Amino acid sequence: MKKTVLLIEDEKIMRVTLEDALKAAGFEVMAFETGGAAMQSFGDNSFDAAVTDVMLPDMNGFDIVREITSRSDTPVIVMTAYGTIKDAVEAMKLGAFDYITKPFSLDEFLLLVQRALEIKQLKEENVRLRKDLGKCYCGPNIIGESAEMRKVFSLVERVSASDATVLIFGESGTGKELVATTIHYQSGRKDKPLIKVNCAALPEGLIESELFGHEKGAFTGAAKKKPGRFELADGGTIFLDEIGDLPLPTQSKILRVIQERQFERIGGTTTLNVNVRIIAATNSNLEAQVKAGRFREDLFYRFNVIPITLPPLRNRKEDIPELIEFFMDKFRKKLSKNIRFSKDAVDLLIAFDYPGNVRELENIIERCVTLSTSEVISKEELPSFMLPENPSAKSLLLSDIAAGAEINHIRRVLHTTQGNKTKAAELLGISRKTLWEKMTSYRIE
Repeated sequence: MKKTVLLIEDEKIMRVTLEDALKAAGFEVMAFETGGAAMQSFGDNSFDAAVTDVMLPDMNGFDIVREITSRSDTPVIVMTAYGTIKDAVEAMKLGAFDYITKPFSLDEFLLLVQRALEIKQLKEENVRLRKDLGKCYCGPNIIGESAEMRKVFSLVERVSASDATVLIFGESGTGKELVATTIHYQSGRKDKPLIKVNCAALPEGLIESELFGHEKGAFTGAAKKKPGRFELADGGTIFLDEIGDLPLPTQSKILRVIQERQFERIGGTTTLNVNVRIIAATNSNLEAQVKAGRFREDLFYRFNVIPITLPPLRNRKEDIPELIEFFMDKFRKKLSKNIRFSKDAVDLLIAFDYPGNVRELENIIERCVTLSTSEVISKEELPSFMLPENPSAKSLLLSDIAAGAEINHIRRVLHTTQGNKTKAAELLGISRKTLWEKMTSYRIE
């Protein structure tokens, strides 16, 4: 993807010369004669670097530096024919990246712009790496010694070395996102972005804008150009979670990205090329959705190059003790508590079937460690739904009964629509995002 430079220079010959030099070096350039017009464009577009003269007809370059650095991390280079040490100090104090005095050679100018872009990229990578601090994906970062999980580890290790598209199957909470993250950080793209998209959580009307971006004025509310998730993932990996919820029109556009690695922003005419690895995941039966006409068959086969199936936690109970110890250690450190489960509590934790899988086990352990006031968590401190059924202890609270009725109704509607969440949301009279939030809250598969 080409980097975009904002150029502000009132002298026409100088402006055209610099613009031509930047374009010849492979940059996109938006050039302006006045600071006011440039600042208006800056509010509507994204720039990777800015170059401004000090003496402008309507404002000076220091005002430009102040304005840009207060609104973004775009590096600003200041140029002037009247350079003094005082001006240089003033520009740097205001946050300018550097200062160049006319006359200068085009090679010197281009080298300075390139250096500004490299520093900006390093800062962005530093921010991204800081976000990942504390995580280590150098090896399998998934807990489990069962035969099913050893097969998963082996497949993850082999697929990480390639650029092949991966489709991860598994119920909610089985660790699909963790597997996708591990594959990315074990791959040759580990130093590039990993962009995660939950397709079920995006409102249907915004999915294409989020994935492919949009141009200014493409639709009501599109006040400025916005890059999409595919564009942001250029050079790295994009993880598309819950792809079974993608609307059919969006499926055809994603198919083109997989086949040609090309797309256009919404409202745009320029074709963008991306170098991105695609990892997808679903908790739906995609083959059934293909037969029902809700999912494109060609897209299914494009995604399903290397399938990885994560087993539900109830099918690998031998891994539960290790998971308990892993999460106990995590929350003991987080909450500074020296605490453990009693043997009876551990037995109940192992016996439970966990419809929400590993995520549900983690939440239960965090809740117990947080709320317990003793050093040993007894079985009575576990959530009531994990305890042996006691009819006399059944809740009579109106809120619990209403929640139960809502859960049963959502399940019936999902059964009627054969798992199609878009149709289910329509029948329920709620948005798809609201349905997704309720399903997550109630741990509905």
